[in-house]
Amino acid sequence: MKIALAQLNYHIGNFSENVSKIKSNIRKAEEEGADLVVFSELAICGYPPRDFLEFSEFLDLCEQHLIDIAKECKNIAAIVGCPTRNTSGKGKKLYNSACFLREGKVEFIQRKTLLPTYDIFDEYRYFESNNEYQLIEYKGKKLALTICEDIWDIGEDKLYEKSPTDEFAALDPDIFINISASPFSKGHYNERCEMLSANAIKYNKPFIYVNHIGAQTELIFDGKSMVCDADGVIVKTLKSFEEDLSIYDTNSKSVSAKLVVDDMQDVLNGLVTGIRDYFKKSDFKKAVVGLSGGIDSALTVAIAARALGPENITALMMPSPYSSDHSIDDSVELCKRIGCENKEIKIHDLIDGFDIALDPIFKGLPKDLAEENIQARIRSILLMALSNKFGGILLNTSNKSEKAVGYGTLYGDLSGGLSVLGDVYKTEVYRMAEFINREEEVIPVHILVKEPSAELRFDQKDSDSLPDYEELDPVLFQYIEENKSAPEIIKMGFDENLVRSILSLVNRNEYKRFQTAPILRVSKKAFGMGRRMPIVGKYLS
Repeated sequence: MKIALAQLNYHIGNFSENVSKIKSNIRKAEEEGADLVVFSELAICGYPPRDFLEFSEFLDLCEQHLIDIAKECKNIAAIVGCPTRNTSGKGKKLYNSACFLREGKVEFIQRKTLLPTYDIFDEYRYFESNNEYQLIEYKGKKLALTICEDIWDIGEDKLYEKSPTDEFAALDPDIFINISASPFSKGHYNERCEMLSANAIKYNKPFIYVNHIGAQTELIFDGKSMVCDADGVIVKTLKSFEEDLSIYDTNSKSVSAKLVVDDMQDVLNGLVTGIRDYFKKSDFKKAVVGLSGGIDSALTVAIAARALGPENITALMMPSPYSSDHSIDDSVELCKRIGCENKEIKIHDLIDGFDIALDPIFKGLPKDLAEENIQARIRSILLMALSNKFGGILLNTSNKSEKAVGYGTLYGDLSGGLSVLGDVYKTEVYRMAEFINREEEVIPVHILVKEPSAELRFDQKDSDSLPDYEELDPVLFQYIEENKSAPEIIKMGFDENLVRSILSLVNRNEYKRFQTAPILRVSKKAFGMGRRMPIVGKYLS
């Protein structure tokens, strides 16, 4: 049998575009001789639809378009992900389903069994779990349909009491097919390969895995759909971060086709995809970025230019009395190399205006954080003015290290419509900038070598307020990504006072992160929907 894997970029709720892509790829797969074409999880409506699933009209449209797509399947069959209603009168009102389409109709529906409720997933909020298992017989093959999480519960640490793969294996299928919506994170491709190989070896059956590509706000999907043979060898892998259609012949000879993935390139591609799709799917074209002369804003501009084109980037420099001359020179040089527009507004007089206005209240008090934050908020007002006047989205440039410990000003440098580097630690920011510069020096080297500074007072350095990032980031990683407690991190050899002070900063600044822009997720634990902490919690404060 020839099975086409259709890896597409869907837009949540954009039925006309999604359905058009699905139909087009059904025809293309048929023209290329495929017997069956497989699409990903919830392909018709896009993933994750979240509370759109609460609307009856939304569900009606899903069902109507599913029937319409089936009409394309006269000489070819298709498997398409779609929410379907639970008519039993018991449990949740919906199922997350894989629908088998053949001879112009919806012939069979297999429902998802394992509904993840960890990290970014919240599927049990909407869906009822499946408890019925049946194979599809087609073209002399018996097919077991599974949906994403259904094949992930393998290994010693079981999250679920029921194993859908065990249930299907008892029916002796020829092939397992899994339609998925597996978000990108650094290193996750190898985890998927290991999971598929473990399943294939355990059941001695080939596994076909079809994933999304593209981005849905903070979630990024990298594709890399694949086929694993019964010996656990990855014999086909589709493109990374690109739409793709590829045919797997079940009679073909097994040859390894596992990708060699560069994590830094993967993260860079993920961020480019995240920006590009956020703008495209929100009907925006232009971005505004505040350019300080520092590494974070420089990297943000470089990535945004790749995603949107340099002609669609406006960089605004806003020097104050505390800004160094090289910060302006470095920013101008960066824009020249990238080819984006740059503008400059000095904020000296605006700072003086606030000082004068506040003098009757602040009179006699020393200047401190309040005045520094005013500078950050002045810059935010100017950036948002450009955004409003010319229709561009303001990109936030804060990195994960700063967001973690609250080193940023609410309604100031934490402002923006999308956070580009909010899941990239400061030490990773430097490595990514060097990676971008490996063939051509896009980011001026002086930006990479100078000491980090917010330049909100004379001779200010980040190290005045924070540990060195080489000390800070490993502790943050253990706490945020690895969920290690203070005692556990201290046992790893980190200084106790350092650990407790860092963790205290993280917990105390949850209120800031709660009010900031969506963060493009590129790690296994990003701030936002995947890390839900109480704002007023006292733990480790």
